[in-house]
Amino acid sequence: MAFFNFHKNTFKHGIHPPESKEETNKLPIKQFPFPPVIILPMGQHIGAPSQIVVREGQEVHRGQLLAKAGGYVSVPLHAPVSGTIRKIANVPTISGKMSQGIFLEAFPSSTQEVLEGEPIDPDTATPEEILQGIQNAGIVGLGGAAFPTHVKLKVPDGKKCETLIINGIECEPYLTTDHRVMLEQETDIFTGIKYLLKATGARKAIIGIESNKQDAANHLNKYIPEGLPVSVQVLPVKYPQGAEKMLVTATLGKEIPSGKLPIEVGVVVVNVATTAEIGRLLPHGQGIQERVITITGPGVRKKGNYTIPIGTPLRFVLEQVGVDEEISEVYMGGPMMGVAVSNLDISIVKGTSGILVFTKKDIKRSPKTYPCIKCGACVDACPILLNPSKLGILAKFEAYDEMASNYNLMDCFECGSCSYVCPSHIPLVQYFRLSKRIVRKREAEKKEKVNA
Repeated sequence: MAFFNFHKNTFKHGIHPPESKEETNKLPIKQFPFPPVIILPMGQHIGAPSQIVVREGQEVHRGQLLAKAGGYVSVPLHAPVSGTIRKIANVPTISGKMSQGIFLEAFPSSTQEVLEGEPIDPDTATPEEILQGIQNAGIVGLGGAAFPTHVKLKVPDGKKCETLIINGIECEPYLTTDHRVMLEQETDIFTGIKYLLKATGARKAIIGIESNKQDAANHLNKYIPEGLPVSVQVLPVKYPQGAEKMLVTATLGKEIPSGKLPIEVGVVVVNVATTAEIGRLLPHGQGIQERVITITGPGVRKKGNYTIPIGTPLRFVLEQVGVDEEISEVYMGGPMMGVAVSNLDISIVKGTSGILVFTKKDIKRSPKTYPCIKCGACVDACPILLNPSKLGILAKFEAYDEMASNYNLMDCFECGSCSYVCPSHIPLVQYFRLSKRIVRKREAEKKEKVNA
């Protein structure tokens, strides 16, 4: 297929933070050691938690079902290692909440081979069978959102998917997970695209990649299978181009209406690592047990891209890669949209795309917040054309309903561009995140009163 190289296509506004990818983008993916104990929270995804189907003391094989889906918007959980269920108890999560979880002690001498399941043939399977297979595999969005992929792929009645966009942008600083997946797992990616085209009914697929990953674009373009309607589109580097709305605008020139999803303009967007997992797992009927993660930052000694079992304790990860004694902050995800960790006893989950470690000398955050000077920098940065300055003032006065009804608060996807450029060091994105939670809570309370 044709190779697109449009360097002018992009979205309005956005920012250009330092990329900081050079220390890991050339490092091949390595297998991470298996920890002695895996800790698996049931609430690893958006939606209902998984429901445990094993018991304490039970021996399990790698890939065996440990927990079934808790509903339609939910996915099952599979054993990342062969071992013994030592305990079923509450475990800490990155949100600070406790979740029911499984403590799985690995067999030290096991070969850790994965159980084969019922394969799904993309040529003969129906779209419904493919969606069911994706749910059975426990696949969620691996870009960080962790939304169940089978739900995302289900095209609503009355809608039609014309274009499938594979998101290989990876615009978050430091992260190189998707970059390495595109360079090393091209067969799985194209197999995954074949499943996705069948599941969505899309006529074509576009792989969106930023120009700082030209080697990945060249590599994928070289190996596109004959007859597969796929093209590669290279876009200029800009944050947050990896956000669905921004990527659809950049690749197709279409704007998604406020409060709507990409399917409104005939598009479904899927992360490239998620696509690779679909292509790797469905031909074998297996469930996801591991994922690729970038471990980097100034405080990490053995930086790299690693395939890590789901449920590996964060403390074990940091011990294996070696970290500076003067650690100040640890993030799961990238520095813009990732979450600072408050407890090293949490585990790697399906949505963990990176682990960043910063030392005290690397954190140069201003200790003081100053009043808004109305400079408009945040307005110029916002990719969805909101007014962060006005929203920030309303948040201080707790005018949450006005923020939502008059200033489109709920369209904010918390990219952090406004906070990044603010000269007064106002934590705007944190204000908006809290405000959105309050609005959602109020809406839920209203529904409860109506249904009571």
